[in-house]
Amino acid sequence: MKKKTGFTLAEVLITLAIIGIVAAITLPSLLVNVNEKAWDAQKKALHARLAQAIGQMNTLGGYGTYTEDEKGTATEDTAAESFILDALSKVYKINNVCGPDKLSSCGIPTKITTLDAVSEINFPTKMKELNAKLLNGEHNPGEEGDMADTKAAAFETVNGESIAVFYNPLCSSDSTAGHFAQNKMCVNFLYDLNGSEGPNQVGKDVGFITAFYNKNPVVVAPIPYSKDYVSQMPQYSEDAGTLDAPAACKAMGEDLRLPNRDELASLFINAPLVNLYESTSNYWSSSVISSGASGSGYAQNFTIGTRTSIGRYYDFFVRCIRR
Repeated sequence: MKKKTGFTLAEVLITLAIIGIVAAITLPSLLVNVNEKAWDAQKKALHARLAQAIGQMNTLGGYGTYTEDEKGTATEDTAAESFILDALSKVYKINNVCGPDKLSSCGIPTKITTLDAVSEINFPTKMKELNAKLLNGEHNPGEEGDMADTKAAAFETVNGESIAVFYNPLCSSDSTAGHFAQNKMCVNFLYDLNGSEGPNQVGKDVGFITAFYNKNPVVVAPIPYSKDYVSQMPQYSEDAGTLDAPAACKAMGEDLRLPNRDELASLFINAPLVNLYESTSNYWSSSVISSGASGSGYAQNFTIGTRTSIGRYYDFFVRCIRR
């Protein structure tokens, strides 16, 4: 009697079916992981390129024209488009520039999904749509200059990214008196790494880069975690045995950290995109002014935009960002 040396057709079909089921289960998650790693690398490269370009500019303020009538209605608004054409394009290679009424021609999607993957919103087309609290009138414009409700313009990069530009020509320097984050914001870039192609979600292919301060600009690109630290509101303390804000981020994940004061201000600027729009709380940054439990650090208010130095013994919330 001959020994069996092969497989029957039924055995082969069953094996292939099992392989197909396993592939169907595991392949989507593998593809997501691959995409997210590629997006993370692309985000870091984009941040580095824009930071280098902005570092070559003498000033970030004053480009274009923005005027309002007595009712506060804009009568002329060339600010964002002028910033791209007259400033950024001189130090950064740009493929295409699109005015406020033609953002889609630069690959800007009409809708994006927020960081929580639950809410779909219209892509903002002007400063107030980006975050209404930037122009809520709570801050005193006489002290720090004003913030213009400018329309967004857009451009495409040579690497295929689509980037909308929200520009404040009235931005101030870091040394200017006052403590409102919005008046120190000069440019906010809201980008989509692959244009109008999906998933068009914040934290995946959609993100933001913010440039603060008219002189000696700081360019940040925080990638936020989707949830607050909620087990308790942590003090910013480094004393042994006391829960501190940096440790709260580490407790949520080794790849998370506490944002510095400019990164946290960037989260405020883009609050509706990262599900912080309804917050009425203060959040800790990692920027320390003086050490010790009785020392002070910077916190960001998400209601009116105040960025203040305050004693580190206060209980504030924490929103972490990825390293």
